[in-house]
Amino acid sequence: MTHAAQLPSWITRVGVFDLETTGVDVTADRIVTAHVGVLDARGREIAARDWLADPGVEIPEGAAAVHGITTAHARAHGRPAAEVVAEITRALRALLAQGLPIVVYNASYDFSLLAHEARRHGVPELVDPAPVIDPFVIDKAYDRYRPGKRTLEIVAAHYAVGLDAAHEASADAVAAGRVAQALARRFPLPDSPVELHTRQIAWARAQASSLTEYFIRIGRLDPEQTVDGTWPVRGESA
Repeated sequence: MTHAAQLPSWITRVGVFDLETTGVDVTADRIVTAHVGVLDARGREIAARDWLADPGVEIPEGAAAVHGITTAHARAHGRPAAEVVAEITRALRALLAQGLPIVVYNASYDFSLLAHEARRHGVPELVDPAPVIDPFVIDKAYDRYRPGKRTLEIVAAHYAVGLDAAHEASADAVAAGRVAQALARRFPLPDSPVELHTRQIAWARAQASSLTEYFIRIGRLDPEQTVDGTWPVRGESA
């Protein structure tokens, strides 16, 4: 049942952010493409910027198959990684300085990888980004027992949000923003993005603890291992 058709005022204008990368290791993998934009109350993108980087390393075939960018294409058309990382960081910092929440699906991945890229290239890091809205964390908190995977593509479909070009940074960023707005219509979210940010820290920690228990039970993790639940930047990136 829909909680309220009316959006809370604080989510009527939000930033959106997404990265496509060379892999899933936030400490070692590199940015290939990125998108930062702004959505209005109707989910329309009213400002946007895209980047294509030459990551300086080979893009594995598996990663290229996901986002469509090959090593050759990135080398021929991408800009130096250090410039791209600096510009992405500045763009996000500018939106946060305006008081805009930033929507990022599975935020701890994107922000952690961006932090490591900043360190790698000597770029001033985006320290403690806030407020961040992570539909991945929020959806699991409010609809904990819904079966199935929680990829952006699946969650977007669940909330009737179109996503025609999954794993393309701009499409994923915009879809994540629209999912966040759908969640705000469906559930009684906190009255401010700052309060929601604070709650997500606790929710992400609890979700990681639950996932740790499950992985140990099925033998995917050893008993002394844990899933890092630090959010929105993972502990090793702090």
